Amino acid sequence: MTDLLDPRTAADPTPTPSSGRPPTTGRARLGRFLRRRPGLVVSILVIVFVLVSAVFPALFAPGDPTLAVPRQRSLPPGPGHWFGTDYLGRDVWTRVVHGTSLSLQATLIAVAVALVVGGLIGLLAGFVGGWVDEVLMRVVDVLLAIPPILLALALIAALGFGTTNVAIAVGVASVAQFARVMRAETMRIRGTVYVEAARAVGTRWWVTLGRHVLPNAAGPVLVLAVLEFGLAILAVSSLSFLGYGAPPPAPEWGSLVSEGRNYLATAWWMCAMPGLTIAATVLSVNRVSKALDGEWGRDR
Repeated sequence: MTDLLDPRTAADPTPTPSSGRPPTTGRARLGRFLRRRPGLVVSILVIVFVLVSAVFPALFAPGDPTLAVPRQRSLPPGPGHWFGTDYLGRDVWTRVVHGTSLSLQATLIAVAVALVVGGLIGLLAGFVGGWVDEVLMRVVDVLLAIPPILLALALIAALGFGTTNVAIAVGVASVAQFARVMRAETMRIRGTVYVEAARAVGTRWWVTLGRHVLPNAAGPVLVLAVLEFGLAILAVSSLSFLGYGAPPPAPEWGSLVSEGRNYLATAWWMCAMPGLTIAATVLSVNRVSKALDGEWGRDR
């Protein structure tokens, strides 16, 4: 009671130590999160390197990817040629770096097609429901019943060869996964209190869909897009390996692996180095998608 009446105590309150964890800022939490996951840091650096190589390939490989020097044919990896040279004397490192833009361009188109088309199908099916949901989901079930690579090959046979057609085929083959995830999230959001309140006050359905449902349902779909990015790289590279991508001498990653497979006994680096680049990129994207899919939220 005397402490409450003492003016010095009232004028200069001293904070008592808290028994819980001290509050941390966002930057400190991010630093702790990355320090505990060195593999994630390496994955981020690999992705940054790939993205910069796609936009500014001359920054890491200023040479011409189609320039052949016959007297330097089939040289092993070394200081002058980090990834060695191929059977025509072309620098494999330069071809891999300059092929990044072609491979990522096709991958971005594929993921964009799958995200937009699959997201719209799932959003419409989950929000409208009824016979619209039944019809759209049966179409999605048909797509799920066909192996993606076979569906992509069938679409390429109809569309023709080329990087863009390969990207569209891979994107259409991945539509079903995005439609399923978007439908599930839309149905979950549709039953929430704020959506019901918006309907009760007479909000138009497209306003409710665009302002309340879509922004809250987009999170898991975007995480799926990051995960599908790695799978799309594999699919595009596989189709390029089979010869459906850009024609030679375009240095797509899959075509580089295809060119080097005939020289595995004498020049293993022609096939191994582009293959390791594909593997490192896909693993890095998958690691980042795992961090985005709940790992950041659990680390508190």
